[in-house]
Amino acid sequence: MAEIIQRDGTWAFDGSTVRITPGLHRSVPLFRQTYGEVAVPLEAVSGVVYEPERKRGRLRLRLREGADPLLQATGGRLPDAADPYRLSVDIDRSGVAEYVAEEIRHALLLEQVPEEAARTYLLPGPPVPVSVRSSDGTVSFDGVQVRIDWSDTSDRVKRATGPRIIGLPDLVRVEWLPNSGYEDGFLRFVTHDSVFSKLPPEKDPFALDLWGSTRRDLLTALVATAVMARLPHPSTRAGDHAQGDPPRLPSAPGDTARSRPSPRDDHDVLLRRLRELGELHRDGVLTDEEFATTKAAVLRGF
Repeated sequence: MAEIIQRDGTWAFDGSTVRITPGLHRSVPLFRQTYGEVAVPLEAVSGVVYEPERKRGRLRLRLREGADPLLQATGGRLPDAADPYRLSVDIDRSGVAEYVAEEIRHALLLEQVPEEAARTYLLPGPPVPVSVRSSDGTVSFDGVQVRIDWSDTSDRVKRATGPRIIGLPDLVRVEWLPNSGYEDGFLRFVTHDSVFSKLPPEKDPFALDLWGSTRRDLLTALVATAVMARLPHPSTRAGDHAQGDPPRLPSAPGDTARSRPSPRDDHDVLLRRLRELGELHRDGVLTDEEFATTKAAVLRGF
């Protein structure tokens, strides 16, 4: 057993699994404490490195592309401090850190773990149900459907549409960008009906606009990861990406219209979106200016 215990957390390697436990100190980011312990199988690891610095060093675990739904959902946008695969090491423990890194590298060589991208997720992601309260509302996922309950400060168009419920089979992909404190972030659920929408996050009823506490809004990555872990693996959608098409869920046999919508389907979606906007305008929810702006955005998307 190779193990290093630091204020930032603990790494323990038993020859087959790297068990990463976040520290309880107040300096450990809320995201890592909430995400909890991560058990990384050796087959998901592509490498490990110890980076010594003047006062503190860092252990970094590199995972194979496509092995982890968290990295897939966040796309490398997690702040360094919130990265669960990074451990801050006191300089007097650098020898232990180098030993742990060497043990992991040695095991990778012995087991001949491939370096190419994984074709299935090798980590499970966070357990469900999971629920996070953000600046724009509360988003929950129970493993079957996503629910968004808007906050009092959400755009009135969103509040007028009521809670948004999205079934997993309707989802095409999840898009996540953190709130940096200087620029807003978002969590968007792209469905078959909204895949062409170009609405900004603050007006998109399928998106949470992240503009408040960066510490709390970062937790929306938990929901994004839980959903991502239950969508088809990116390797199954490589053909769609190669042709520039959005990734899609597998459809039932013979359901070709669902797997690749026809122009008629696109036209029906457009009419439905315009009809919804018209109803909001007639009911006084949208002003003339808001209606014109939103309508133009929808038309551009199609």
